[in-house]
Order: sequence, then C-alpha cells, then structure tokens
Amino acid sequence: MADPKDTPEEHETSTDNPDETNHDPHFEPIVSLPEQDVRTLEEDEEELFRMRAKLYRFASENDPPEWKERGTGDVKLLRHKEKGTIRLLMRRDRTLKICANHHIMPLMELRPNAGSDRAWVWNTHADFADEEPKAELLAIRFLNAENAQKFKVKFDECKEEIGKSQEAPANAVNANNVAEELGELSINKEAIKTKDGEKEEEKKEEKAGEEK
Repeated sequence: MADPKDTPEEHETSTDNPDETNHDPHFEPIVSLPEQDVRTLEEDEEELFRMRAKLYRFASENDPPEWKERGTGDVKLLRHKEKGTIRLLMRRDRTLKICANHHIMPLMELRPNAGSDRAWVWNTHADFADEEPKAELLAIRFLNAENAQKFKVKFDECKEEIGKSQEAPANAVNANNVAEELGELSINKEAIKTKDGEKEEEKKEEKAGEEK
C-alpha cells in the first residue's frame, strides 16, 4: 500500500507557488509629497571647530539651585562668511535639538569646573537654545583633558578675532575724525594766511599813500 504522504495530489499542492511566502506586493502612494529642502541655518557659516561633549546649565530657578544636563552631542564654533560673527552651536544626538546657541564675545571667559581638567564653565547673556535670548551659566565636559584644552584654545582664538573686528570700525571712525580735523586745520591755516596777506597789502598801500 502506498504511503499517503507520497500521494501526487498532496505533492502538487506542496510545490504549488513556492514563492508565495516571500511575496511582497508594491502599492503606489495615494498622495505624493514633494521633497523639502530643510535648512539648518549653517549654510552661510564656516566650521572652525567640532568636538563631542556633554553640556550642562545651572538651574538657578530650582530650590536648591543645581546643575542640569542639557544634552550630549557635537559642540561647534561657526564663523559667518559675510558678517564675520562667531557663534557656539551644539545639538543633541539623534533629535538634533539645539541645546546651546550664542555668539562668542570678547569678555567671555572659560573657567575650570570644580578643578576638573576636562570641563569648563562660562556665562552668556543671550543664549537662543530656547528661541528666546536668555542669560545662562553653562558648563561643558569633554572626554579627556586634551580635548578640553583644544576647545579652550580655539574658543580664546575666536574671542581675540571678534575683539579685533570690533576695534577695527572704531579705529576707522577715529581715523576719519582725525582726517576731518586735519582738513579743517588746513583750511583754517589757509584762511589765516589769506587774512595775513590782505593785511600786508593794506599796510603797503597805506605806506605808499603816506610817502606821496
């Protein structure tokens, strides 16, 4: 007697459509969405520095005040190609949400955080991480002391560059003022010479009249 497992009917059924389990139908989307050009607002800036770090803010509004972690990601120093301004920008990993965004100013100073050689603390009067300017006390911590020192060196270079760029317009104004003053002085001297010349002519005429 034949084994019922080997009947032709069952064999044909088992071998019918062998790729049925791997079938992946493709459906065209009902609505096609055009690609959007998403701008990061960094297109007009030159990247001067980038390094991974962890950022904290001092929550003075808490009772008691405490340091709160703000995010981990790449901290960047960016120079605007036209304006020459330099800002510090940091986004959180994955979400890319901004956790620090403010301009570098000459009076900013990086201070060691509780004696650590891989962390710095500084003040900013207008951080735009929350889209509105807000004074913040920030702290940043790097993987090691070497990375922290590289950040400080570049941060200080940016401060110096901004300081010089701010002095340049003032010097130009002073130079223009000096030029204007020199021009006025020259005009005054010419006027004095002219008046002196007129007086000399008048004296000569008076003298000639007396001799006659």
